[in-house]
Amino acid sequence: MDTIASLFSFITTPVSWVIVQFHKVYGALFGPDTGWAWGLSIVSLVILIRICLIPLFVKQIKATRAMQTLQPEMKKIQERYKNDKQRQSEEMMKLYKETGTNPLSSCLPILAQSPFFFALYHVLNSIANNDTIGSINQSLLDSAQKAHIFGAPLAAKFTDSSADVTALDANLTSVRIVTAVMIVLMSASQFYTQRQLMTKNVDTTVKTPFMQQQKMLMYVFPIMFAVFGINFPVGVLVYWLTTNVWTMGQQMYVIHNNPTPGSKAQAAYLERLYKHVTHHGKTRGRGEKAIVKAIVAKGRDRNEFERKFINGLNKAGLAAQADGTVVKGEAQAAAETEDGTATGTPKRQQPKRQSKSQRQSGGASGTPKAAGEPTSLSKSDEPEDAKPAAAPAKKQSGGSTRSKAQSGQRKGPQRPKSPSKK
Repeated sequence: MDTIASLFSFITTPVSWVIVQFHKVYGALFGPDTGWAWGLSIVSLVILIRICLIPLFVKQIKATRAMQTLQPEMKKIQERYKNDKQRQSEEMMKLYKETGTNPLSSCLPILAQSPFFFALYHVLNSIANNDTIGSINQSLLDSAQKAHIFGAPLAAKFTDSSADVTALDANLTSVRIVTAVMIVLMSASQFYTQRQLMTKNVDTTVKTPFMQQQKMLMYVFPIMFAVFGINFPVGVLVYWLTTNVWTMGQQMYVIHNNPTPGSKAQAAYLERLYKHVTHHGKTRGRGEKAIVKAIVAKGRDRNEFERKFINGLNKAGLAAQADGTVVKGEAQAAAETEDGTATGTPKRQQPKRQSKSQRQSGGASGTPKAAGEPTSLSKSDEPEDAKPAAAPAKKQSGGSTRSKAQSGQRKGPQRPKSPSKK
């Protein structure tokens, strides 16, 4: 570990300087030699580092969601080129390049935090060995060795012997109880962070090997923290417990306000958003507008929860716009007056189509029209009296032979037969 820590020795001076500055502030409040002053200095260092890593955390979220989206395509490439590993890796890299996805982006916060972790470990290890380092001079070194957190010195470890703990003016039982409790809390916070990520913020519509890997890491990481934690000084345990609690709270905030599409967290978020929008008639804040804008832009690619949200707005007389705002639908806007009350005006009905007999009789009701009243369907505007009377029908007797002869003939001009081809 000393070899690894020496690689990050270039950052031990900035880390020790930040701790000293925080110690000056808390030392004035709680006393320079107290565990509160040194413990809160480490906690403040963690918070400062994690605030600086927020942009990387945002990139991690985007990269993780992009990887989840690409899992089906990656699985197809693996099955298609399962016998050609080189072609498989080339297609994978091509897919990453086309989608602008970087698999290492999900590890950026951990990679960026590692130098500070090893630097802090090196600083606390030097305090345990009574060596000055960076901005910590001999007087600050003596003060740090006197500081105890619940009876455990900052530089003490769970694996220290009784002689080592006695040299730090502490009791072995107290050291092991405090370190064991902190290790359990550190592992439990790591497990809960991974569990809420798997149970609430994973797209349940896509079953991929990525989910199995996350489920495996949910159990592997806490065990790793428990195994390595017994070799961490109390100050490092404070650092790692604080960063785990920060990660857990940060993850809860993201799940609550910006969940993964298709996850249970998104269903709960859209339900809350639907209640708010239908109550106030509009979206509030950039976050809500960004969510609605993304849902509208998907079109037919919306998942089950997003379609339910849009359909609910439509039933409530609201319409989601492309810019993320929500306005009243056209049907509801037409049915309301300026003061917001419904007019109750019935819709205009189309006239029923009349049959030929109804048009000839003068209307659908069958009542004859008044004398001299024109009809829109009449072919002529002349009155009935001006039209010539129809010729009386011929008697059937004597004309039956002619009618039979005419019945067999074709009315109208006959089409001449085409000459036969020779």
